[in-house]
Amino acid sequence: MIIWVNGAFGSGKTTLVAELHRRLPAALVLDPEQVGFLLRGIVDVPTGDFQDLRLWRQQTAGLAAGLWQEYNRPVLVPMTLVDAGHLAEIFTALENAGTPLHHFFLRVPPDVLARRIDARTVAPHDPERDRAARAWCRAQVGRCVAAADFMPPGTVFLDGERPCRDLADEVLVRVGSGMRG
Repeated sequence: MIIWVNGAFGSGKTTLVAELHRRLPAALVLDPEQVGFLLRGIVDVPTGDFQDLRLWRQQTAGLAAGLWQEYNRPVLVPMTLVDAGHLAEIFTALENAGTPLHHFFLRVPPDVLARRIDARTVAPHDPERDRAARAWCRAQVGRCVAAADFMPPGTVFLDGERPCRDLADEVLVRVGSGMRG
């Protein structure tokens, strides 16, 4: 099964997946951002957002489904996915591959997201890149928060201000019957 943890930048996706992985050490962690970095090193990304590359969406869905099918272990995916078309394309591909998907969306107020983003360090040895990364994430807050309104049926909304251990408990209870590996 795929456990996809979605939400705005700064909502706690990576932290929640790390806690889930601590509790499910056999699970595989797939960070689709790495797929984007790989593609960005090979081809131009005209919009600047690798999610706009059809190949990124195909590879992300294929890799997630393939990991689950090949290794018979849960796959944890922390990834902001808020473009309705991109989300539908990836989730439809997973469904067509017969991959069980549990989709969680972390809701966090915009002011909290801004504080969390400002507290991050992305590139500690490159202050300009670090500043640019934070600015880009802050600029996405509005559309990421608004995306909660069009998440697909079956999406479980979580209060991203709750303690991570409590969120992990809830995720594991909700997916418990589908666990394998």
